[in-house]
Amino acid sequence: MPKKKIILTGGGTVGHVTLNLILIPKLIQDDWEVHYIGDRNGIEHEEISRLAERVHFHGIATGKLRRYFSWQNLLDVFKVAFGVLQSLVLVAKIRPTALFSKGGFVSVPPVIASKLLGVPVFIHESDLSMGLANKIAYRFATRMYTTFQQDASLSKTEHIGAITKVQPYSIQDDALVENIREQFDPSKKTLLFVGGSAGANVFNEFVSQHIDELKAAYNIINITGDETLNTLSRNCYRIDYVTDLYQPLMQMADLVITRGGSNTIFELVALRKLHLIVPLGKEASRGDQLENAAYFERQGYALTLSEEELSLETLGAYSEKLFSKSSQFEQAMATSQEITSQEAFYQKLIEDIERIKGSQNGER
Repeated sequence: MPKKKIILTGGGTVGHVTLNLILIPKLIQDDWEVHYIGDRNGIEHEEISRLAERVHFHGIATGKLRRYFSWQNLLDVFKVAFGVLQSLVLVAKIRPTALFSKGGFVSVPPVIASKLLGVPVFIHESDLSMGLANKIAYRFATRMYTTFQQDASLSKTEHIGAITKVQPYSIQDDALVENIREQFDPSKKTLLFVGGSAGANVFNEFVSQHIDELKAAYNIINITGDETLNTLSRNCYRIDYVTDLYQPLMQMADLVITRGGSNTIFELVALRKLHLIVPLGKEASRGDQLENAAYFERQGYALTLSEEELSLETLGAYSEKLFSKSSQFEQAMATSQEITSQEAFYQKLIEDIERIKGSQNGER
């Protein structure tokens, strides 16, 4: 019996890769041959290269899709067109059962190619409103899974909630965790600053500029994305990148200060962790983080502070408000119905692939 094959795609930021990284071990365990189409210079190639599992990575040309006028758009149209041609060759050669896309500009060519070759296309949208890449991909999709409820007019969408990598966890005896704890003052609250793959600079600069004042009032954890900032000192731990340490650090924090990317903030809901959202503004994004942050505030999960207002004074005021009403925020997160387990989503995806592929075979 021929081995089942699937193509995954998505990239540009960690948020467009994380779900694929969750799916890959499960697919391989179930004897799928996994292929990944992305940018060899992108973060997706870097992340896939870290995996112990065998994944066939295929690089294609990619261009950025802009909503505003730029002469660069003309060149990128040709890059996207060439990426579609490359993807057509790859999809025709691999002959997968399905393609799953997590979004990002690099995902558009393989989505178009798969549709043209009759391969079922499944895509995922994390944010309240679709990004431009997924708006294009939706036209070619068989089904779009969404974190947030979408308008009924989008007939191909299915609301499945947030899929997080958070697992049941308790901090165990770990040498590094113990070293960090020894440097922290147990009488102080611990703040964790995390900015995601894009947008961490504002937190890094804020911590660097106010390090003495912050350490006087709190224990500080700063996930920086910048290896030049790695340090462990009294009341402060700064680290560029974490994998196994991610949940231990989250568990140590009393309050997380984060951007408004849906992957991270829904992880915080799953962890029932107090958080303050400082979203990327429209000058640096399409405004999706502002929408996510506003939704979280309406749901009672978190508070929102604009980047322009971030200061020692506002951080102190918002932190105190969150701590003083912690039970209300934690209760709202505890009763949330918007979290989906990794296993539940994986089973849903496989069932949908098999059902749609079965119906296609029946039509033949």
